[in-house]
Amino acid sequence: MRGRLRFPGTLVVCACMLAVAPLAAQDARISNDVDTTLVTVGGRIQMTVTVEHAVGARVVWPDSLDLAPFELLGAQTAAPANVGGRARSSVTLTMAAFELGELEIPSFDVQVVGPGEARETLSTDRFGIEVVSVGADEGGDIRDIRGPLGIPLGVVTVSLWLLFALVTLAAAYGLHRRSRRNGEDEVGEVGPPPRPAHEVALEAIARIESSPMLERGQVKEYHIEVSEVLRTYVEARFCVPSLEMTTREVVDGLRGVGAQGQFVDGLRRFLDQCDMVKFAKVRPTLEASQEILELGRDLVTGSVPDHADVVSDTGGSENGGSDVVGTLSVETDRVRAAADSETAEAEPSSSPEQVVS
Repeated sequence: MRGRLRFPGTLVVCACMLAVAPLAAQDARISNDVDTTLVTVGGRIQMTVTVEHAVGARVVWPDSLDLAPFELLGAQTAAPANVGGRARSSVTLTMAAFELGELEIPSFDVQVVGPGEARETLSTDRFGIEVVSVGADEGGDIRDIRGPLGIPLGVVTVSLWLLFALVTLAAAYGLHRRSRRNGEDEVGEVGPPPRPAHEVALEAIARIESSPMLERGQVKEYHIEVSEVLRTYVEARFCVPSLEMTTREVVDGLRGVGAQGQFVDGLRRFLDQCDMVKFAKVRPTLEASQEILELGRDLVTGSVPDHADVVSDTGGSENGGSDVVGTLSVETDRVRAAADSETAEAEPSSSPEQVVS
């Protein structure tokens, strides 16, 4: 009799133990809340979903959520926390809406898995959100554009501006004085006067004459250097940029500045002979090359200004003196005599009254 009574009791105990396991998962609760119910277009909304469950259970959050008309921007899951012998899991969802009006965050499901893989599905609550336009006031009208802000002018502000202007003017005046003083110092430092063009040219001709270029067979280089010496002399003596001109342009430039015809014709023959060697590949003899150098020397000495003292480096011609220097000396005496006679004629004769007085 006792054996029959104990058998049904055992069945009852087993049935109770089997019923306890699902209760561990079914004892879960879910809640959700938003940080605001009024946002502007594009404004962010954060909704926190919290699930309270047994310690041995776990929450399975959805892999993807469709929260239209809201757009999910991000989700941040927090680690489970034990509160009063129970576990609490939560996730924070960040959303934004780009439509105007009263919108609603839809509900979504969350699963809680207990011991023995028992599952319980929980659903979140829906929330109503009002989305308004940016810049709209409470009446729904567009706000007026604010006017420009005025800058208050006080005594202190005006004084600071005046002080700044005075400092600027003083600094500018000081820089001006300093620059003028530096300029005067530079002007005061006068260097030696430049050497006469004919002296430089004659020295260069003498240097070429003593060079071994002809002995080495450098005929073309010889004529190029002699030509550059005369062109440099013409540029310094007559202010004609002959180094940048052709022979014809040099001749036209000399005629334009009123150079003597004899000098112009001699220079044209000199430059033509040099050009034939430089460009036509003519190879003159040693005597012809030396004669072109003498022609250049005669052109320089024959075009020296009247007030210059010409000293020939060659010591004169074969007859014992330089014909060009003698001619220039006679011409200089004639010009000085003519100048003295003009000065005498220009002076008024003394009257008898002045002699008596």
